[in-house]
Amino acid sequence: MNTEYIGIIVTYGITLLLAVPLGKYIAKVFAGEKTWTDFMNPLEHFIFRLSGIDANKEMNWKEQMKAMLTISTVCLIYAFFALLFQDKLPLNPDHNPAQSPDLAFNTAISFLVNCNIQDYSGETGATYFTQLFVLMFLHFISAASAIAAMMVVYKGLKEKSVTTLGNFWSYFVKSITRFLLPGAVLIAIILAFNGTPTSYAGKDTIITMQGDTTQVSRGPAAAMIAIKHLGTNGGGWFGANSAHPFECPNYLTYMLLMIAQCVIPIALIFALGFYLKKKRFAYVIFGVMTIGMFMFLIPTLQAELHGNPEITKMGISGVNTAMEGKEVRFGIPATAYWSTVTTIISTGSANGAHDSYMPMTTGMQLMAMMVNCFYGGCGAGFLNYYIFIIIAVFISGLMVGRTPEFMGHKVEAREMKIASIAALLHPFLILSFTALSCFVLVNFPSIQWAFQPKNWLGNPGYHGFSEMLYQYTSVAANNGSAMGGLTANNIFWNVTTGIVLLFSRFIPIIGPVAIAGLMAQKKYIPESPGTLRTDTGTFGVMTLAVIIIIAALAFFPALVMGPFAEFFSMK
Repeated sequence: MNTEYIGIIVTYGITLLLAVPLGKYIAKVFAGEKTWTDFMNPLEHFIFRLSGIDANKEMNWKEQMKAMLTISTVCLIYAFFALLFQDKLPLNPDHNPAQSPDLAFNTAISFLVNCNIQDYSGETGATYFTQLFVLMFLHFISAASAIAAMMVVYKGLKEKSVTTLGNFWSYFVKSITRFLLPGAVLIAIILAFNGTPTSYAGKDTIITMQGDTTQVSRGPAAAMIAIKHLGTNGGGWFGANSAHPFECPNYLTYMLLMIAQCVIPIALIFALGFYLKKKRFAYVIFGVMTIGMFMFLIPTLQAELHGNPEITKMGISGVNTAMEGKEVRFGIPATAYWSTVTTIISTGSANGAHDSYMPMTTGMQLMAMMVNCFYGGCGAGFLNYYIFIIIAVFISGLMVGRTPEFMGHKVEAREMKIASIAALLHPFLILSFTALSCFVLVNFPSIQWAFQPKNWLGNPGYHGFSEMLYQYTSVAANNGSAMGGLTANNIFWNVTTGIVLLFSRFIPIIGPVAIAGLMAQKKYIPESPGTLRTDTGTFGVMTLAVIIIIAALAFFPALVMGPFAEFFSMK
C-alpha cells in the first residue's frame, strides 16, 4: 500500500516539475519572445497564407469570439456528416456501421466542445477514419480554441487600456504547433513502444488462456490516446477507455497519462504569472486550485480504501474490499487518484468503472465537476476560475466600501452581470435537465418511444438518480466521464445532452472573454494603498469561499438526494 501511495505522490511531483518550465515556455511563446520551437514559423506562415488569414491583425474581443464560433461551426458540420456516413468512408476494416443521426449529433458536439462523452463503444461505434480524422482532429481544435480564448483574457489582464487583444488565429495555431502537437507526438511514441497499437489492421483473432477464441480490436490508437490526455479531452479508442490494457499497458504509461492530463492546465497557471510578471498572483491561484484538488482526493482515497460496508456486514474484512471496477494492476490509490484528476481537470478518461465507486467517491466526482475550476481543462479551467475571481473582487470591494478593481480596471455592473450569468448557467443546466429526465422517467416510463424511459437505468433509487445527475454534470463540465448504469444511446439523452453541451461550452468561454475585453477598454487605475491586493493568501481564501458557497448552495440538495443519501443508507 505504501508503494501505491508513493506512486501517486511521485506522479504528481513530476507533473509540477514539468509544469513550471512549461509554463515559462508557454508565456514566451505567446509574448512573442524567442523559443526553441521558432523553427515552426515557416509552417505557421504557410497555414496563415493558405487560409488567407492576417495573423498580425489585432482583434477586439467580439472578433475573437466570432473567429472561435466560425471554426467551431465548420468543424461541427464536418464531424456530423462524417460520422453519419462513416460506413461509406475508407479505413473501416472492421466494417463498423454508420452512427444514427441523434448519436452523430451528440458525438460531433461532444468532441467539438472538449467533452468527448461517448454514447457508443469506441471500437465498434467509430471507424479508423472517424477516430483519426474527425475525433482526434477535434481533440486538437477544441483544446487550442480554449487556450486561444484564455490568451485573450491574459492579454486583457496584461494591457492597461486597449480595445484589441491580439489575434485569435495566432493563439490558436501556436497552441497546436508549439506544444499540443509536439507533446502528443512524444507521448504517442512512448505509448507505441510500450505496447499501445499503432496498426491499421482490423480485429485480430486470438485464443485466450481459457481456450476460447475471440477477436481483439486494435488500430492506430496511440496517436489519439496521446492527445486525448494532453488536450484534456477524454474519450477512448476502446470502450473500456484507459482501463483497457492497450490504452494503458503498464505503470509507466499510467504515470505518463496522468502527467499528460495535468501538466498543461497547471502550466497555464504558471504561464499567467510569467506572462503578467505577477508570479505571486499565479501562486495564489495554484494554491487555491491545489487545495481544492485535495479536498476531493482525500475523501475519495478514504472511501475506497476503507471498503464496502455491505461486504463488512457479511463478516468479511472491509479493508481493500471495494475492488469492483478498480484497476487491479495498479491498486486502489492509483484508481482513486485518476478518478479525482480526471474530474477536476475535465479530461473524463477513466481507468476504473465510475458506476462502481463508493457513494462518497461519486459525490466527490460530482462536486469536482460542479465546481469545474480546480485546474480544469486546457484554457477553460482558468476561464471558469476567472469568473469566480470577478465575483470575489466585487464582493470584497463592497465589503470595504470601495469600487471593486482588478488589475487596474474597475469591475462594474456590466461585468458583474456577465459573471453572474456565467456562474449560474452551470447549475441551471445541470439541475433543470436532471429534473426533466426525472419527470419523464417517473411520469412516462412506458411511453411508446424506441427506447422507453423505464429501461434507462440499471440501478434504482439513490444510485439511479446519481447516474442521471452525473450524466448532465459531466456534459455541462465538458468532462465526458459517465456512470455505466445509464443507457444513454437513445434520442432523449443524445439530444438533451447535446443541447447542454453547446450552451455549457460557449457561454462560459464568451463570458470571461467579454469581461476581459470590456475591462481592458477602461481607463487604467494605478495601484494605491486602498487597492485590493489579489496576490495574497487572504484573497485566495476569499476566492475559495466564493467557489464553495456558490457550488454548495446550488448543488447540495441534489447531492443529498443522490450519492450522500446512498452513503448514509449503507451505514
